[in-house]
Amino acid sequence: MFSFHEQFAAATKAHFEAQLALLNTLTTKTFEGVEKVIELNLNAAKASLEESSGAAKQLLSAKDPQEFLNISAAQAKPGADKAAAYGRHLAGIASGTQAELTRAAEAQVAETTRRINALIEEVSKNAPAGSENAIAILKTVISNANAGYEQLTKNTKQAVETLEANLSNATAQLTKAATPRSKK
Repeated sequence: MFSFHEQFAAATKAHFEAQLALLNTLTTKTFEGVEKVIELNLNAAKASLEESSGAAKQLLSAKDPQEFLNISAAQAKPGADKAAAYGRHLAGIASGTQAELTRAAEAQVAETTRRINALIEEVSKNAPAGSENAIAILKTVISNANAGYEQLTKNTKQAVETLEANLSNATAQLTKAATPRSKK
């Protein structure tokens, strides 16, 4: 049988190693998300440069102001659609990265909670008489910490959902505003 100090030292070491692994995972997932955003921005910049050049040539070839306005109006809708697609892609990257970070953190919290509960159960079996209240308080503290983490996770998910809904709404408004209206 291990002493309490040996159990605590082993649990502390395991927790520290798990925290390092989690930090490594979170860093890797964050960099993957940043790489995706950079790639999206580079592709968008290249496409925008090519399209701007073509649009400028079309506008310069206009023979009169009315043709210039018609060309401008025709170019607005595809531009708005591309901006909306960019926004959706960017939101998808952010949402996917957030989901991966949440999964990694939830797995770590579940494993840490399992280990702490096992340690508390082991300690409580070998605890001297009269320490029941201290163990009960420790269990309550851990339970409250887990409840706080669950609430934080729910709030984060809700914030991401709100961001995605706002982005979708803004995209719809942008598309609607860029759609040429027919003359009456």
